[in-house]
Amino acid sequence: MWGKIIGALLGLAVLRLPGLFFGLLLGHWFDMKMGGKLAQFRGVFRDNEDQPGVFMYSTFATMGHIAKATGVVTAAHIRQANHFMQQLGLNDAQQQEAQAAFRDGKASNFPLMAQLQQFYQQYRHQGDVLQYFIEIQLGIANAEGPMTSEQYGLLQQVAQQLSVSRSQLDNLLAAYRAQQRFNQRDNQKPAANAVQDAYKVLGVSSDCTEKDLKRAYRKLMSQHHPDKLMAKGVPAAMLDVAKRRTQEIQAAYELLKSRY
Repeated sequence: MWGKIIGALLGLAVLRLPGLFFGLLLGHWFDMKMGGKLAQFRGVFRDNEDQPGVFMYSTFATMGHIAKATGVVTAAHIRQANHFMQQLGLNDAQQQEAQAAFRDGKASNFPLMAQLQQFYQQYRHQGDVLQYFIEIQLGIANAEGPMTSEQYGLLQQVAQQLSVSRSQLDNLLAAYRAQQRFNQRDNQKPAANAVQDAYKVLGVSSDCTEKDLKRAYRKLMSQHHPDKLMAKGVPAAMLDVAKRRTQEIQAAYELLKSRY
């Protein structure tokens, strides 16, 4: 559908009325081509064209594509994907669908950009959801430690397709890595680097004011609040992951607020 709309508008702008008809034909061809490619990859998630179905299928298919970016899907990638499925609390049938979507994404001919475009059309007005989607992908990209240049390049393409800037992507990546280190801290005797990681988790500098710290904390909590995400079309299965994220943000803030 979007191919016909865009084609018609471009044709009308360039060639007036004749261009309108030409653009419709060209756009129809594009829609049929992309639709045919996507139709190769079907399942319960994929057949469900509403927001939750598109979100779930896009999530696991993109994970599969990122895992295969280096040429080989490793045991670490599989463990990360299975761990994420367990975090979501998927039942056996849903896990099979998630695994099928992951396998679809691994295929060399999988139309990732077309799938992401479909996802973007569902959530284009929900910037928090688009960033949340990328946060999820960081787990698979870092499954074996620091991501490769191929995986980072693919993440850049994903971010660009979702209208997320490179600086936003880099900020999300820095916060993710800091969060992983922060989660491994000693709660009884937090080291100095845990404090620095806590600042990075909240996306602020270590010399920020108390007001800036609170503002950053409240913004992140609002972005990841399960009720708000659900109201924006995020599947219910994803909300437990969002809840854990708010708990991690809370822990980082609790460590820092006593310093002011």
